Amino acid sequence: MHFLDFFHAEPQGQSWLQFGELLLALVLSSMIGLEREFRAKSAGLRTHTLVGVAAALIMLVSKYGFGDTIVRYEVVLDPSRVAAQIVSGIGFIGGGLIFVQRDVVRGLTTAAIIWLTAAVGMACGAGLPLLALFVTAAHFLVVYGYTPLAKRILSERAEIHVQYVPGKGAVEKVMQMCTGRGYTIQVLAVEQSNTVAESETRGIHLQLSGRRGIEALLVAIGDIKGVAAARVASPDQGKD
Repeated sequence: MHFLDFFHAEPQGQSWLQFGELLLALVLSSMIGLEREFRAKSAGLRTHTLVGVAAALIMLVSKYGFGDTIVRYEVVLDPSRVAAQIVSGIGFIGGGLIFVQRDVVRGLTTAAIIWLTAAVGMACGAGLPLLALFVTAAHFLVVYGYTPLAKRILSERAEIHVQYVPGKGAVEKVMQMCTGRGYTIQVLAVEQSNTVAESETRGIHLQLSGRRGIEALLVAIGDIKGVAAARVASPDQGKD
């Protein structure tokens, strides 16, 4: 009998309005996922789309899924408790995207965007399309506009001098450390150095540009096996 009632009476929460909200979540989350896909991130089109649509569906279930259970003055439920679990559950996906490699944390931005995509889906399911559209537009503003702005405001130019023991791959590791921490190597000059601690060492002079925090970079370079010393170079050092 209940099966036949489905065709005779449209159940609450299953109208074209709800299908439109799910469709909007699908479109917006796909747009965000395409941006991640183009940048070859660990979570791309499919992940972001599924997160956004699932969040919208959970919101709809939270709003309409308990209408036949609630009885006035007898059964009182808080539908928002179901929607609140989206925020908690999305942390498991975000945590799986963050990893540490050679003292460099990666995946934070992608994890944050997964969280944002879930929020966009929730806004669509909650019947707040303007907010969902605004946050999607804000996403593209941040990922495309803030990166060059941050580089312009927070960029720093520095020259460092590193003494290393040849034959231990120290130069390659130093270069990887610099690029991994967001620095661009403008100039790299190799020079012969004196003998220190009874082993012949050489020096390299690097001109870097990138984010601030050269002191932390020097500490990390000093911990590399084969590096004897790392310091900020004087202005005249490394020049002919």
